[in-house]
Formats: sequence, C-alpha cells, structure tokens
Amino acid sequence: MELLKLERITKKYGQSQNITALNQFNLNVREGEMLALMGKSGSGKSTVLNIISGIDGLQKGSYKFKNQEMAKVKGDKMTVFRRDNIGFILQHFALIQDATIYDNIALPLRLSRKPKAEIKERVRKLAAELGIEKQLKKYPKELSGGEAQRAAIARAIINQPQLILADEPTGALDEENSRKIMEIFQKLNAQGNTFIIVTHDPNVGAMCKRTVHIKDGKNYETGGGEINA
Repeated sequence: MELLKLERITKKYGQSQNITALNQFNLNVREGEMLALMGKSGSGKSTVLNIISGIDGLQKGSYKFKNQEMAKVKGDKMTVFRRDNIGFILQHFALIQDATIYDNIALPLRLSRKPKAEIKERVRKLAAELGIEKQLKKYPKELSGGEAQRAAIARAIINQPQLILADEPTGALDEENSRKIMEIFQKLNAQGNTFIIVTHDPNVGAMCKRTVHIKDGKNYETGGGEINA
C-alpha cells in the first residue's frame, strides 16, 4: 500500500528565491519500504525529509500521505500529524542532555499522554530489545556513540510511527557501529517499519532495499543498493 507520494515538488530558498533545493522532485514510498536517499551535500536530501515531516511547506507540487493532501494540514494539526506519524533519527542523536536516557525515550509517550505504567513497560521492553537496558539511568554524555544512537532510535520508534526518517544516522559512528545500527534498522523494517534514510555512505545504501539519488534537486532511482556512476 502506498504510504506517501511527492509529485513535482519544487522548493527554493533565499531572499530572492534564487537557491533551488528541489526541482520537479518525485517520490513514491510504499508501506514497509526501507529506502536510501543519496546525493552530495546540498543536493536536497534533507529538504525532502523536511517536506515529508511538515517542517517545510510546499511551494509547488503535491504531497500526499496515505492519500491525504498535506498542503491542507497546517498549524497544530501538522504538529499532531508529525507527533503521531513520524519518527526522527539524526546524525548527532539530538538527545536532551540534562535528561536521563529513560526520560529521552519516554518523551514521545508522555507527549501523547500515555499512562505512566504503560510508558515504563514500553521503554524498558524497547531498551532491552536494543541492548541499552543498563543505560536507562545514565545521561547522554555518559554513553558511547553507538549507545546514544540506539537511544535515539528507541525514542523515534517508541510511539510506533508510520514512518521513520533518518538523516545521516551513521554519520557520527565508526564502521562497526554503523553496521550494527543498520542491522537494527533492517530488523525493524522486517517487523513492518517504513524507513527513509538520508545518507552519503554507499555501505548504508547497500543495506537498503531501494535507492533514490538526488542531483540538482531531481531524483534518479536505482535498485536496492546500486550506486549510479
């Protein structure tokens, strides 16, 4: 089933709109996909994620999420949409430094006003699955890079979002931890989670089912893990 569809998306920045981030960009994503979005720095990869999540609005084109036209979703409704449907994983983890790992992971559930007992059970279960159950009382600065990214993954998926957006999720990790994080993504994807992963790393792209390359704001699609010359 189709989860989202971007058609002829054009996005420009700058005071005189002279910087084109996306130019007639198209993208279809089906439920359960694990898609790599690849391209050079400044090619428009992060802009795609910002439009999908509603952080950036549309200038030209159409964006549908489960057949709902997202141009009509604004303000508080967009905030609720993002909270209930999108999970974010970033390169530098974006954990709250003065909160414990438990509180970082629990945050989306608290924002959704889940009961305290349910939050405790879900956080501890997910932390155990990701191998960070012994880190829950620690603070982000006390964790290794791999542990911090696992905590960020837990926070992103704890609310069971429809879609997980990962922006260079292995960019701050060494090769071994990058592989471990991608193996976690593959396991989650096998359980039905949909991923869009922005990356410049061909090893990360090779571990995804499908690859879309961006150049000059346009998309060039290849099969799973293939890299265009």
